[in-house]
Amino acid sequence: MENFKEREARVVDYLDDKLQTMDDLDSLNALLSTLRNNHTLLQQQLEEAGRDHEEAKSASNRHGAAQKERAAQFIKEQADIDNRLMIITRSDTSDEAVGRFEASLEKLARLDVANAYVELLQDVDTLNKEAQSQLQTSSEAALGPYKQLQSLVTRLVPLHEAAEGATPHLLDHVVKTSQSLRKQIKDAFAADMEAILKEIKWPTPKAVIPATLQSRWDACIAKLLDLQMPELEALESSPVGKSGVKTPIVLFPLEVLVDPLQARFRYHFGGNRPTNRLDKPEWFLADITKILNEYDDFMVNYVQPVLSARFRGTDMAMNLVYIHARSAFVTALLPMVRSKIFATLPKVSNDPQLFSHLMHEIMSFDTTIRDDWQYDGGNGIDGWKGLAWEVLDQSNWFGLWLGVEKTFALSRYHEIISAPDMGDLDYESVNSNATKPTKGAIRVNDLLETITDRYRSLTSFNHKIRFLIDIQISIFDLFHERLHSGLEAYLAMTSSLGRTVQGVTKEEQAKLHGVEGLERLCRINGSADYLQRAMRDWSEDIFFIELWDELRERAQRSTSPSHGLGADLSIADVAGKTSTTVTEGGADADNGALFDETAEAYRKLRIRSEGIIVDVLSSKVRETLRAYRGINPWATLSGSSTTILSPTAELDPLLDTLRTSFSFLSRALAPAPLRRIVRLVLGVADQVVSDAVVNRHTFSIHGGRQLQADLTAVIQVVETAVGSKGEGVAGIGLRLWAEGCKLLGLPVKGSVRAGGGDEWEAWDDEAEEGGGRGDTLGLWEVEKRLFADNQSARVVLEELGIEALQVPEARAVIRRRVEIAG
Repeated sequence: MENFKEREARVVDYLDDKLQTMDDLDSLNALLSTLRNNHTLLQQQLEEAGRDHEEAKSASNRHGAAQKERAAQFIKEQADIDNRLMIITRSDTSDEAVGRFEASLEKLARLDVANAYVELLQDVDTLNKEAQSQLQTSSEAALGPYKQLQSLVTRLVPLHEAAEGATPHLLDHVVKTSQSLRKQIKDAFAADMEAILKEIKWPTPKAVIPATLQSRWDACIAKLLDLQMPELEALESSPVGKSGVKTPIVLFPLEVLVDPLQARFRYHFGGNRPTNRLDKPEWFLADITKILNEYDDFMVNYVQPVLSARFRGTDMAMNLVYIHARSAFVTALLPMVRSKIFATLPKVSNDPQLFSHLMHEIMSFDTTIRDDWQYDGGNGIDGWKGLAWEVLDQSNWFGLWLGVEKTFALSRYHEIISAPDMGDLDYESVNSNATKPTKGAIRVNDLLETITDRYRSLTSFNHKIRFLIDIQISIFDLFHERLHSGLEAYLAMTSSLGRTVQGVTKEEQAKLHGVEGLERLCRINGSADYLQRAMRDWSEDIFFIELWDELRERAQRSTSPSHGLGADLSIADVAGKTSTTVTEGGADADNGALFDETAEAYRKLRIRSEGIIVDVLSSKVRETLRAYRGINPWATLSGSSTTILSPTAELDPLLDTLRTSFSFLSRALAPAPLRRIVRLVLGVADQVVSDAVVNRHTFSIHGGRQLQADLTAVIQVVETAVGSKGEGVAGIGLRLWAEGCKLLGLPVKGSVRAGGGDEWEAWDDEAEEGGGRGDTLGLWEVEKRLFADNQSARVVLEELGIEALQVPEARAVIRRRVEIAG
């Protein structure tokens, strides 16, 4: 009933929607037709859905029946299998039968494996016996079975690894059989070669292979190389290990050649022989280089042709340790050196001096082998890392060696700074125009250069960076701290509080402000300047450039500043000790260097000490000018124009100070810092005289002449003291004083208006009387033009050659003339 009402409501809603007006009744037939068509379509769809449902129901029934039939068949077959298993295994239950059957299958599998093992062992035994048999008649023929056996070993190794080491005993047996056979063949081939060597009386340095033995000789070498070829090919194709290098193997023919040399080496440098001394490792190392020189011709003439012919076109053709006879000979000699070194190391490890000497000689030997004999160890572009690398890196002796070298370096450093003449300025060791360092700074620099030589030949980046930071930069920091402390001590003793606390007497105070004080400051300044320039030169050394480039490359590959660079150092640690630009890109990084931070510290110390020198001399200048500022004879002074005026007596303290101070500085400083200091100190005197004399008193023309005489005296003293290093600097530093003298010395009347020439005599009495030179300006004309307007003032000052004084300052100076002031 409820569904009927719902349908009725939907019909009413539909009719209300379709029949809303009277006009809609006309379309009633069309609407009924549409409804009939829709009803017909729906009826057809319902019939098709019913048919599909019946078909699906029928298919489901058929599928269900088939599954039941298959299940019944499976149960029947399973019961039959269980019954058979119980009969075969004589079991009471099917589960017990399955367990017994699986155990039988496992036994069959093991039997198959054992059978395969036996077959493999039979193959190995067959190849071994065949090679043994061939070896009795023809050693060359034994190579065939051996190569098959070696190929079997090559295939077994990766299979063994893939099976997680499942066949260790089998592999061990095959490898040992192969090695034993190889040794027998090798011994046979080596015996043939030794017979030839015996005929030529090897190891005579002048031994030669006669033409009658040449073909036999070549065949012996070729056979040994053929025997070793599988091993060489396997090594050449193997990946590089963690160390980043492949250790080359000694060629069999070279082993035979080196064997008597090795016996002789052990005889001389083993046991209690006089030649076997712990303090003379250079003896056994020199013996190796001697052997290389003595037998070089033999290698080139009789070994090189066979190597070239045998390895041409193979994977070893580009590897110098195999294709090049000299390099192969070096490779053959290195094991005896390596053995001797590692036997010696424990004996000298407790003696720092012997240990250091041994390492130095090993690195020197490495350099000789690497440079003189062009030995690359088979590493191509990367080159041979050397025996020192094997000792320090591979065998972990670096920590001990670094500690020994650091102890030696610090000991030498303390000897340098404890020397009585450590603080003496060295006037002989540097150019006469260079700032003079102390003898201590020169010795510290020599020490650091020696340290560079100690580790320059190292091949490990970590070792080099540790040497740089732990020893060189540490000593730089220690010396900088000493210089800085000396500067702080000087400042403390010259301050009022420091004098009170430290009890500095007046005599000591006078010395500190005199030449002795300047010398103390110049020691600091000169040492800082010398070592800063040394670091700049080092930064251009190819060794430090390459180290810097590698440091930058490693830093840029890292993920964060705390990331390690090796050697227990992070990027941040290294950047703080070397240069903060190490992690940056662009132009800043390109301009960086290893010693940036240290050099900057020394630069700041140099600049600060130079500033203190200026402050000390400036204070002294003000003090010595105190009496000069207090006199006032300038307006009343009279005298003849022809009288040669002497400097004012009150100026003598200044002249003495400038003479002694600048004479010392001219010897101790380079021209550039000398000129800077002189200019700044004279600038203080210039300002004092300008403020306290020129702009405070009134001047007659004769007073101006006296002021000029004083200026001339100062300039002469300065130029004499500084010599050619400071030529012209006095005039630059005293420009206010000089230009004030020009204005104060103007004659009252000028004859003809000047044309702006620089040659001008300011106090010519003849000009004052109206009969003077025609190139001078008179006081009244200058005063008139100076006060007319600013443009006129600038023009007249330019004509007078006045540049330092501005227009207001020039007007103030000219007002000091008594004629205008009155």
